[in-house]
Amino acid sequence: MSLGPPMSREGAEYALRARSDERDRISGDLLDLEAHTTYQLLKGASLRGPTQTRWAAAQSALAALWALYDTYRGVLRTAEQVKGPRGRLGAEQLVTLTELLVGRSVVLKAAAKPVEERSLLPQADERLTLDETVARMDAAFQLATDVLTKIDTVWSAALPRLDAADAELRVVNDLQRQLGETLDLSQAETDLKRMRAAVLEDPLGSAPPDHELARVAGTLASARADLERALRVSQEYGRRREELVAALDRVRAAESGARVAHGTVVAKIALPPQAQPRSKVDALAGELDALDASTGTWLDRSGRLTALEQGAEQAAQQAQATAKALFGLIGRRDELRGLLGACQAMAVRKGLAEDPAATGLYERARLLLWSAPCDLTKAAQAVDLYQRAIHGGGR
Repeated sequence: MSLGPPMSREGAEYALRARSDERDRISGDLLDLEAHTTYQLLKGASLRGPTQTRWAAAQSALAALWALYDTYRGVLRTAEQVKGPRGRLGAEQLVTLTELLVGRSVVLKAAAKPVEERSLLPQADERLTLDETVARMDAAFQLATDVLTKIDTVWSAALPRLDAADAELRVVNDLQRQLGETLDLSQAETDLKRMRAAVLEDPLGSAPPDHELARVAGTLASARADLERALRVSQEYGRRREELVAALDRVRAAESGARVAHGTVVAKIALPPQAQPRSKVDALAGELDALDASTGTWLDRSGRLTALEQGAEQAAQQAQATAKALFGLIGRRDELRGLLGACQAMAVRKGLAEDPAATGLYERARLLLWSAPCDLTKAAQAVDLYQRAIHGGGR
């Protein structure tokens, strides 16, 4: 390689400063790489599969990079020694600096080979310029950081979620200890360990555990909710039982009101047999007695207590709604009576008060509405027929 004329003093000094800055920048990048959290984790990790293969290639590239860097740095150190503290560079120093900074000054010794690959002829060393050396170091650096970035991306996405699931499992186990009861979460625990091992040992070859991890997290969240509810019930059972007894009293009162309403209404309105209010309070009270006598787990008792509380609330609401609906039938009868009176007044204004057909329809409707018990369905039909007759067959 022809180097041409030696560099000028200014050119040599500028080139040396630029190379020194380049060396410092490369040194900083290499130190940043080694300080990277994922790099540190990978140094002691037990890898397998594609991740092991690719990281081994990256480590080999980095080893070659460091070897190149040491030689590269040695050339620059020699160049700095040649320049020395002199204010002016002589012709001989400029020639030497030109050879170091521009020529093939980086010498890579021929690697030792296994005996079966050796030759008795001397192995030639490889010589590179500083630019070629930097380009080769950069290629090795890019190879290593590409693998590092891919692994870091997988770990950054999966490990926090795995950590959160593990933390949830610890909370669940602590709740089980407090409650003195256990759930079978062995499968969830096994799955978490397997997913973590896969992510740590082969992040590049393992499928992302998104769906499976979501399933396990859902299982743990459900278990935690059940245990927290059971723990609350174990701590609040006495108070909640008293509140449930009071709720059952409200059910009794509401059902009593429904029976009174039925007794009042059935004397005035014809009701079907299924309109008779049915009591639920005895069954609910029996369930509470069974719950008191239960020796089951708090997990089981919490569900039963919650169901009882909901059942009592629903029974009271249903009894109140039944009473309201029954009294509403009397209101409907009175509404029909008022409508019949309004239709009769309309008939008088229209001169139909003496019409035999209209009078017959009126009498039938009146008889139904003032009979006890009143058949509301037939009475409503009779009022409708009379109203149609008054309006000339239409509304």
